[in-house]
Amino acid sequence: MPIAHRRIGTGPIRVIVLHDWFGTSANWGSALDYLDPDAFSWAFLDYRGYGERRDVPGRFDVPEIAEDALALADELGWDTFSLIGHSMGGKAIQQVLVRAPERVEKLIGLTPVPAAPYEMDEATLGLFQGAAESADTRRVLIDTVTGNRASGHWLDRMAAHSVEISEKNAFASYLESWRTLDLSDQIKGSEVPVLVLVGEYDAALTAEVMRATWSVWYPNARVHTLPGAGHYPPQETPVAFVAEAESFLRS
Repeated sequence: MPIAHRRIGTGPIRVIVLHDWFGTSANWGSALDYLDPDAFSWAFLDYRGYGERRDVPGRFDVPEIAEDALALADELGWDTFSLIGHSMGGKAIQQVLVRAPERVEKLIGLTPVPAAPYEMDEATLGLFQGAAESADTRRVLIDTVTGNRASGHWLDRMAAHSVEISEKNAFASYLESWRTLDLSDQIKGSEVPVLVLVGEYDAALTAEVMRATWSVWYPNARVHTLPGAGHYPPQETPVAFVAEAESFLRS
């Protein structure tokens, strides 16, 4: 069965886009309206248990995301491609690199989880685990990582969308995968060009965290902070996000 995905554009620069823990292929805000459809071909994948693939069974882990991304590339006839990964998707694009380094042209980590395990204290872990069952907890987390700056209506919509489009067991399983998986030894020294985009107000995945991880492990990595954004630049500063991403992919 073909892998359901969102496709934008028919250009020669091919990009597979992997979403965050809370989102889907549709949850990229107005950034979807600003992508260049002539220079780029964008393929947005929904993970198993999410969005258009909400009812697709699976292991619900990062290696499976990478397997599906590579299978989608095969379906599209893309021998090589670049990848964008948002948050949890940032670890997933690195898993793709581990599996098929010869196929990956460039990586963009958007407020991305680094390759090493993501350490949490007991209270934080309990909050994250509770998000599987609680829209209110998801709202708290979204508010925190956007710097407690967003409107209540936007936070409500983001939390409600997350609950609506994700299967609870899948949501919980992906958390355990992205926070514990360690790819750091496998990606260290990779010469793939990397752009790491960080939100100015992201309280968790800061520029300092990226310089201590991505910049250390990838010799060709550059960290860029997006002013005015928190953890969700495609919704918060969509024009700036698209401009930075497309400039890097064109270069």
